[in-house]
Amino acid sequence: MQRVLIDIALVEREIDRARRLFGMFYEVFAQRGTSFGPSLAAHDAIASDCYQAIRQAAPRIFSGPLLKPVCYMEHGYSPATMRRGIQMSRLLGEANPFPLIRIPWDRDQPWQSVFLHEVAHNLQADLGIWQENRQAVVRRMLQSTRNPFLTSVYGRWHKEIFADLAAILLGGPAAAWGMADFLAQPVPRTMTYRPGGAHPTAYLRVQMLAEMLRRLGFARDSEQLTRTWQTLYQREGGHRIPPQLISSASRVIPAVVDEIAFQTRRNLAHRALADIILFSREDQAAIREGANALIHRQSRDVMNLPPRFLVSAAAYALASGRAAPQQLARQVINLLNQQSGNARMKPALNAPLRLVA
Repeated sequence: MQRVLIDIALVEREIDRARRLFGMFYEVFAQRGTSFGPSLAAHDAIASDCYQAIRQAAPRIFSGPLLKPVCYMEHGYSPATMRRGIQMSRLLGEANPFPLIRIPWDRDQPWQSVFLHEVAHNLQADLGIWQENRQAVVRRMLQSTRNPFLTSVYGRWHKEIFADLAAILLGGPAAAWGMADFLAQPVPRTMTYRPGGAHPTAYLRVQMLAEMLRRLGFARDSEQLTRTWQTLYQREGGHRIPPQLISSASRVIPAVVDEIAFQTRRNLAHRALADIILFSREDQAAIREGANALIHRQSRDVMNLPPRFLVSAAAYALASGRAAPQQLARQVINLLNQQSGNARMKPALNAPLRLVA
C-alpha cells in the first residue's frame, strides 16, 4: 500500500508540473490576443534580430537553430529576463525552454534601450561564456590591482557590465544614452554602493558606457555623456561609494571594458565580443538616417533597417522633439511587424529546433 501511495504522489507531481507549465505559458501567450499583441510581436522581432546579428558575423557560433526569445508583460519598474535552461521554482524545477523577457506594462515603447540589455543577458548565457567571462574579469582585476575588494566587486558585477556593453554593440551610442537616462536618479540612489548587489553603482556604470563608446570610436558621444553625467553627479558633493572604487575608477574601468568586450574568449572560437557583434560608423549613419525618415514618416526608407537599429532610430526621433510619441510608437511597431511578416514568408530551414541551456 505504501508503494501505491508513492505512485499516486509521483503522478500528482507530474500533473501539478503540467498544470504550472500550462498556467505560466497561458499567461504569456494569452497576451498576444490583446491590444498589446503588436507591441509584443515587435519586441520579439528585435530580440530575434539580436541573435541574427551574431549568426551573420559568426555563422557557426551557435551549433543549431534556437527557440526564439518570447516577450510578455507584467508589472514592474524595469525589464527583466529568465534565461533559457534555468530551473524555475514555479515549474517545480523544470527548465525554462526559451528566453522569457518581461516588459513592464508602461515600457512597451520600441525605443527602450534597456530592452537590448535584457536580450544581451540571454546572449551571454546562450554563447556559453557566463563563467569564462567572470573568471577573466577576476583574473584581470587581480593582476592589475592586487586588491581583493575590487576583484570581488567587479567579479560580481560582470553580468550586468557585459549586458551593458553588448547593448551598445547592438544599438550603438543611442543605447548608451538610453541606459544613462534610465539610470539617472536622485543623487542618493545613483551615488550609493550596495554591498552584495549584482548591479554596478550607477555613478560608475555610466562611466563604463562612456568608455565603451570611446573604444568604439565615438569619442564625441563619449565626452558628451561623461560631461553630462559629471554635471549631474559631482563626487565632491558627497557620496556613499567606497573610496577604493572611486579612486581606482579611472584605471580600472578601461581595463574592465577591455576585458569584457575586446579580449578573446575560448567559447567564442578565440574571438572577442566586439568581433561577433559588429557595430561601425556606417551602422550609426544608417541609424541617424532612419531617425530622420521616422521623423518625416517615410516608412519605406527604414524598411531595411535591422530591428535592433530601429530601437536606436526611434530613440533619436523621439529625442528630436519632432515626432509625437504615440504616433512614433505605432509607426515603429507596425514597421517591426511588417519586417517580421516578410521574414516569415522566406523559406525556412528544415533543421530541428534544439534547446540550449
